[in-house]
Amino acid sequence: MNKRNTQQRRHSIINLLNQQGEVSVEELSLRFETSEVTIRKDLATLEKTGLLLRRYGGAIAVPDEVTQQFSAQIAPNKLAIAKTAAALIKDHNRIIIDSGSTTTGIVQQLNNLRGLVVMTNSLQLANAIHELENEPTLLMTGGTWDPHSESFQGQVAEQVLRSYNFDQLFIGADGLDLDRGTTTFNELTGLSKVMAEMSREVIVLLESSKIGRRIPNLELPWSEINVLVTDDHISAEALQTITDQGVKVLLASYVESN
Repeated sequence: MNKRNTQQRRHSIINLLNQQGEVSVEELSLRFETSEVTIRKDLATLEKTGLLLRRYGGAIAVPDEVTQQFSAQIAPNKLAIAKTAAALIKDHNRIIIDSGSTTTGIVQQLNNLRGLVVMTNSLQLANAIHELENEPTLLMTGGTWDPHSESFQGQVAEQVLRSYNFDQLFIGADGLDLDRGTTTFNELTGLSKVMAEMSREVIVLLESSKIGRRIPNLELPWSEINVLVTDDHISAEALQTITDQGVKVLLASYVESN
């Protein structure tokens, strides 16, 4: 089966679903002149990546409340950080993009890259990646839905990640303890650790305002972080402390909105 034709058909199914709200297997089989078995495989694949919900005899669109957060405006400093981080990605890289408001901005920068393989644990990111014109290969962790982080977590997600290896991990954080590493309010840190373990390069995206936050839950220690991308409002003292940890720091410039 032609892979590109399959991708185009699945993309068309999502477009049709967005227009109608629901589709049936019979309708899709007639429209695309293919078997109902093939259509069911399409729907199963699209459901695994969070792009639709299957129902008896067809599928429905993912409810708006699940996807609306992604369309929210990204703050200028976060977008600048995301652009700087995305410049590290090369054609044919295998990358993980963790859920988060700053990492969301990376997706908008991927359209000019070819042959990408992108894993994510976020429904919002999966939908956005699926819409890219360059059609990267999209992988989804699956797992247990965590409403706090609005992402999939847990042992199933960790097992899926361990089946692959990646060039780069792009991950945010709630805070950065200069003595320990990245910190988070979320007690579920297992998946982050596995993401880092399975990636050759770990890239943390973080606004400078979060540097110095001593949140109890340590996510990634300095020993597991290769690059920190932050904004150029970082203090000279903090910058020196981070580089002394052997971490490369990239600074993104932005103009503050009034």
